[in-house]
Amino acid sequence: MSLRICNFPFHPKFALQPRAQRSTRIFARTENDSPQQQQQLNLSVLRFTFGIPGLDESYLPRWIGYGFGSLLLLNHFSASAPISESQMRSEALGLSLASFSIALPYIGKFLKGSVVEQRTLPEEGEQIFVISSNIGDSLKEDLAWATYVLLRNTSTIAVLILVQGELCVRGYWNCPDQMSKAQLHDWFKKKVDEIGLADVKDTLYFPQYAGSALSWDILPDGTRSLFMQPLVQNISEPQKVNGFLLVASTAGYAYSDKDRAWIGAMAEKFRG
Repeated sequence: MSLRICNFPFHPKFALQPRAQRSTRIFARTENDSPQQQQQLNLSVLRFTFGIPGLDESYLPRWIGYGFGSLLLLNHFSASAPISESQMRSEALGLSLASFSIALPYIGKFLKGSVVEQRTLPEEGEQIFVISSNIGDSLKEDLAWATYVLLRNTSTIAVLILVQGELCVRGYWNCPDQMSKAQLHDWFKKKVDEIGLADVKDTLYFPQYAGSALSWDILPDGTRSLFMQPLVQNISEPQKVNGFLLVASTAGYAYSDKDRAWIGAMAEKFRG
């Protein structure tokens, strides 16, 4: 399967459409309202994280380096004289490792070639979570888990998965107000058909959409990156598509090669 990195609309249906301003969006749950059908979902996290709001785990080596470096200096100045040569060598090695640990996050950014832009959430509106009621509990759990880890572990703010003709929509989307979850589900299915997303057979990546270049009216406000992975039913027959996985972010160049490979591996779970 090929990958297209696009800086322009590729489909005639993707023409720019006016986007209405709105102040609120509704929140829809995955299950029916009856308590018997509500269940605890297994929302496993695939990437290492402490889950602490505001904590950037990418800087964890720097804080570890500061901590152990401080302990080594404290041990050196509190030790009684004379200090042996073996202790000096050990402390020098420890300080070297601590310095490398402190510099590691900056080295990583340098090797990537640029600083990754951070996503921003829309100032107005709420997250939605809509899932088809005509699918089994096992697939519902898999879809809930997949959308959660995509939102949690990437720069994504909106996820849409179509599998076996059924939808799961999660995150911030540009959708109408005052709709029930059933109406919202039908609205998304209609939009998917209008845009022709289910007919796309190639992996698509739009890394730098901004302003008037943004053409899908269902996307959240401020979307700048878009990645779409079709769910090919059979690798030997690429024309048979079982659905797609679509993620959007408000950060430019939000999905690195590693991110796209990881999202593609996630999509493999839903291929027939």
